Amino acid sequence: MYAITGITGKVGGAVARTLLAAGLPVRAVVRDADRARSWAERGGEVVTANMDDASSLAAAFEGAQGVFILPPSEFDPAPGFPEARAVIDAVHTALQSARPGKVVCLSTIGAQATETNLLTQRTLMEQALRDLPMPVTFLRPGWFMENAAWDVAPARDKGVIPSFLQPLDKAVPMVATADVGRVAAELLQRAWSGVRIVELEGPQRVTPNDIAATFARILGHPVRAEIVARDTWEALFRSQGMKEPLPRMRMVDGFNEGWISFEGKEADIVKGEVELETVLRALVSAAD
Repeated sequence: MYAITGITGKVGGAVARTLLAAGLPVRAVVRDADRARSWAERGGEVVTANMDDASSLAAAFEGAQGVFILPPSEFDPAPGFPEARAVIDAVHTALQSARPGKVVCLSTIGAQATETNLLTQRTLMEQALRDLPMPVTFLRPGWFMENAAWDVAPARDKGVIPSFLQPLDKAVPMVATADVGRVAAELLQRAWSGVRIVELEGPQRVTPNDIAATFARILGHPVRAEIVARDTWEALFRSQGMKEPLPRMRMVDGFNEGWISFEGKEADIVKGEVELETVLRALVSAAD
């Protein structure tokens, strides 16, 4: 049996679907059982647990052949990342107690970076789980293609997408959430020892200009990318209700400056199958 956290999201859902398609038993670990009814209807087991509660997590992980950890994302964290640290402590304690056969934990590109940024939450998780007694894989995907959901309306209505990623012709490792979930499920079915890192990106790297050109093909009218000036970021993020925009700003800086990147050699990076256009078409369709 495989225990899956985050199953109601795109990545966790893709993990579960892949395992169920292979005829493998799945346990949905959720805060609200009502949100997981569809998984029960598909034959999965449903248990409730909070990601910051070690006792309920340990019970959810008990007897699992493998566990998929999808840490909740905190996009406006308090200084020092107390929200992430509470989850990390609970997950570590629960895994130590339940002793599942193996663990695959969703991490991120750039988890090895030493400069504090929004993705440091994943760095802290990796550091904490490295001493577990069971095999652990940290899956480090690139920038999610689905982040372009924010660009659908401006591309459709104005023919312009604002880009924090810059310069506009710089290619960035991006990946579809479907590929992330599929690869995570495949990893759960493998055997390994100790701690390992798997880095994942899509079929090819993507520039902001590529995103604009792909939207143009889908929408049938010109679309261009436009740089959002760095000195306007803080005011923009605060206008969106963020109290602590610096971690997010430094994350984007990391992609632009190159210190958020993959750690291994390019030849060792796993390539996904889902193309950018497939993802953008789905986003446009969902917005209609």
